[in-house]
Amino acid sequence: MGVAWRLFGNPALRLIDSENAHSISMKALKTIGETQSGQSLLNALYGSPEVPIEVFGKLFHHPLGLAPGFDKGAEALLSWSAMGFSWCEYGGVTRYPQDGNAKPRMFRANKHHALVNKMGFNNPGASEMRKRLSARKSANRWPKSPVAANIGRSKKVPNEHAADDYAATLELLWDHADMFVLNISSPNTPGLRDLQGHEYLGSILKSCNSIRSMKGHSKPILLKLSPDTNDDDIRDTVSFSQQMGIDGIVATNTTIKRPIPLSTQSRKAFSSEGGLSGRPLHSRALEVINMVYDETDGKLPIVGVGGIDSKDSAWEAIISGASLIQLYSALVFNGPTVVSSIVKGLKKRVNESGFSSINEAVGYKHI
Repeated sequence: MGVAWRLFGNPALRLIDSENAHSISMKALKTIGETQSGQSLLNALYGSPEVPIEVFGKLFHHPLGLAPGFDKGAEALLSWSAMGFSWCEYGGVTRYPQDGNAKPRMFRANKHHALVNKMGFNNPGASEMRKRLSARKSANRWPKSPVAANIGRSKKVPNEHAADDYAATLELLWDHADMFVLNISSPNTPGLRDLQGHEYLGSILKSCNSIRSMKGHSKPILLKLSPDTNDDDIRDTVSFSQQMGIDGIVATNTTIKRPIPLSTQSRKAFSSEGGLSGRPLHSRALEVINMVYDETDGKLPIVGVGGIDSKDSAWEAIISGASLIQLYSALVFNGPTVVSSIVKGLKKRVNESGFSSINEAVGYKHI
């Protein structure tokens, strides 16, 4: 376990800047997890059992996937299934390359099991991403498990032209993801959350639907919601998006709200601008999952994300209405064993509850 533990769990990584620690982990994963022997090692250490679920007409080995932001540049796609995830989401990707916000821009609050980031969609841009992903496919290094792409608005593009910006990125990445998440809710790009209003959102969804129609084969397009939007507006956005043909909802993005700090470290982290992820977000994420499930009568698949770090928090998201779930912060604080631990826990819960499959547990709380 030594090599893989050092990727994430080495206490020395906690002593250096969070973004540097993340870069070190990603470099190690690119080196180890992209080789067959490395994948075998990771799978032997962290492989997860099967708890199959069908969502968007695709079979997932179990509901748990990697949230975006960890593998922004899709550099370690083969590693994630080897580490026990059933799917992964890369990005956020924007039409134009951008460096993101000034550093430091990622902070840990260890006592809260929370992260604060103000990365600002740092990425090489959609054209460069397409080149890299095409090369990966040509080299037969594409994962067998589902891959999602997270799409954001380029910082230099005003909201009035956001529809064209999202559509251009969607078209460029169309052949390099199984499903797409429209990120209109990150707090780290000025004005981005204003895109949740009907006028902007309607034009974005219409443009993206046009790209899908032009491509001639359907792939799911999901909308990622902000946890900081008030309940009435969330319901309104979900209802409107459903009318516009959205295929699913991601609940939720990071929050600009902060808990009371428990240490000097968390006080420093929470004083930074940016989005908070991790355990303090879980209760609000659950509220939004429940709300979306009620608003759609359970007819629109929900991806639950925010503070999922144990079998209990994962199960709660599923019975609240999430068909799929994701984690990010838990990988930082709990290490890679958290994936198989959660999936084993879900399998046990399904059996103990007398369900024939985990599909039956989705939204069970609402019955």
